[in-house]
Amino acid sequence: MATEAMEITTFYLIDGVTMKDFIAANADVDEWLQRQTGFILRRMCQGTDGLVTDMLLWQSAKDGERAARGVVTELAGSPVHAAIDQATVNWSVNTCRHRLPLSA
Repeated sequence: MATEAMEITTFYLIDGVTMKDFIAANADVDEWLQRQTGFILRRMCQGTDGLVTDMLLWQSAKDGERAARGVVTELAGSPVHAAIDQATVNWSVNTCRHRLPLSA
């Protein structure tokens, strides 16, 4: 049985910050994530209304929760935090209950 977990965070960027700016501000976060135990992948999307969805796949919910704590402690000085309208953040990590493998 798969124990993977999906971390999904949605939020809006502060006024004047573009998605391109936000991706650049994530350089240190991306590098840090790749070193974290259980990290599988990350995807970021932005809707036409500006809502950003940041999705991370982890080997377990425990891995995702541990990393989320690290983002706010170990990476407290990252420029990514200043780009996000913190009042709009909605975050969750949930164990995956169904999985369809990637096709070749």
